[in-house]
Amino acid sequence: MWFRRDLRLQDNAALHHALKSCEQVFCAFVFDRAILDSLPKADRRVEFIRESLVDLNRQLAKLALPAGLLIRHGTALDALPALASRLSVDAVFANHDDEPCSLARDAEVQGLLECAGVAFHTFKDHVIFERQEVLTLAGQPYTVFTPYKKAWLKKVDAFYLQPYPVEKYASALAARPADERQDVPALAELGFEKTNLSALRLPTGSQGAEALFDDFLDRMPHYADTRDFPAVKGPSYLGVHLRFGTISIRKITLNALAQQQTGSEGAATWLSELIWRDFYAQILANFPHAASSAFKPGYDAIAWEQGEKAELLFQAWCEGRTGYPLVDAAMAQLNQTGYMHNRLRMVTASFLVKDLGIDWRWGERYFAEKLNDFDLASNNGGWQWAASTGCDAQPYFRIFNPVSQSEKFDADGKFIRKYLPVLAKLPKAALHSPWLASPMERAAASVALGSNYARPVVAHAEARALTLQRYALVKKS
Repeated sequence: MWFRRDLRLQDNAALHHALKSCEQVFCAFVFDRAILDSLPKADRRVEFIRESLVDLNRQLAKLALPAGLLIRHGTALDALPALASRLSVDAVFANHDDEPCSLARDAEVQGLLECAGVAFHTFKDHVIFERQEVLTLAGQPYTVFTPYKKAWLKKVDAFYLQPYPVEKYASALAARPADERQDVPALAELGFEKTNLSALRLPTGSQGAEALFDDFLDRMPHYADTRDFPAVKGPSYLGVHLRFGTISIRKITLNALAQQQTGSEGAATWLSELIWRDFYAQILANFPHAASSAFKPGYDAIAWEQGEKAELLFQAWCEGRTGYPLVDAAMAQLNQTGYMHNRLRMVTASFLVKDLGIDWRWGERYFAEKLNDFDLASNNGGWQWAASTGCDAQPYFRIFNPVSQSEKFDADGKFIRKYLPVLAKLPKAALHSPWLASPMERAAASVALGSNYARPVVAHAEARALTLQRYALVKKS
C-alpha cells in the first residue's frame, strides 16, 4: 500500500482493497524528492505530513503489531520499484491523484513495476465523483457549476458514500522487516527545518482531523451566516486535512448531506463547497490545459502588466504592502500561518488581477507555495474564477472593491487589527481606508503613510477602468 494524499487508516479505499484481496500487505510512504527538492527548507506542509505520518505509524502499530510504515526518501520512480523488489510483492495499491504531474509519475511507476511483473492498482478516494462520473445528457463533462451540482445531487446515494472498512481485515497487515522498524525521519534528516506549525496549534493526522470535524459539527448549522467573516470562527478549517487525506471525504459529505436533508441551510451551503471541490477536480481531469493556461483560451490574449512596474506591484501584494488594509491583512495571515480565509482568497485574487493588472498565474503560483491546503485543482479553479478566465467564472466586469469588502466583512476591523497591528489604534471609520483619515487621526494612531504603512499602490476607481478596457479588448477580438 503506497500512501500519498490519503494519510489515514479509516475509510481508505486502496488500503481496504489491498487488505481484502492480499495475504500480506506492507504499508509504505515516499518522501518524494521530485517534489520536496523544489520546496523552501521551512515548509509547513512537509512538517504537517511528517507529523501525520507519526500518527499513522502509531495507529498501524496499534492495529497490528509489529506493522508500521516503510519510509523512503528519494524519488518515487526509484523507491517504489526497489521496495517492491526487496519485499517480493505481487502488487502495489494506491489511490488516484489526478494532477497532471502525478498522473505522469504514476504512469512511469506503473511501467517500471509491470516490467518487473508487479501489478499497479489504483482507486478513487479523494473525491465523491471523479473524472467522467458526472456527465451532461450529451455525455460531456460539465463546465458550469449549477447544473453539475444538480446532477451530482441526483446521482449521489448511499453506495457512493459507504465507507471502506479496514479494521476487519487488519490481520493481513504484514510485519515490517527487522531492519525497517525505524521511526518516521525527523525534519532535519529530510533536509527541512521546523516551522511555526506547533505554535499555530494546527492539529495533524487523522486524530487531529477528527477533532476539528467534531468541533465544526456544532457550528455547521450556522455556516451560511458566518463563513464570509474572517474574524469569526465560521469555516471548518479542514482544508489541509482534505488535501492530505487525513479525513474521509465520504464521511464528512454523508454528514453534511444528512443535515441538509433536515433543512439545515448551513449544511447545504457547506455541502455546496464540497461539491465545488469535486467540480474543480473533474475540470482539471478533463481539461488539463487549464493547469497552465486560461480555461477559455481567448483570455490568454489579455495584455497583463509587465516589466519592473509589475514586479514591484506583485512584490507589494506578496508582502502585504498594497495600502489596502483588508488585502494586506489577508496576505499577512497567509504569510504567517499558511492559511487564508476563503472570502479573502477571492478579495486578494481580484485585487492582484483586476486592480494591479497582473497575470493570475503569478498569484496562483504564490498561493501554491504558501497555502497549507494547496490543491492544484481548487487553487487553479479559484484563481481562474477570480480572473474571469475559467469555467463558470465571475463576469470580467465584476471587480471587488477592497474598501467596501473590508467595511462589509470586517466592519469592526477585528481581523485587520490582528494582522496589521500598526493600524490597531485607528478609529473604525478610518481603518478601512487610512489614506482618507485626517492627519490628526493618523498621528494619534501613530500611522505614518509611506513610512510604517504603505500608501495605496493604485487608485481603485482608475484601476477598475483600466481592467474593463483590458478585458473589453479581448472580448471584441
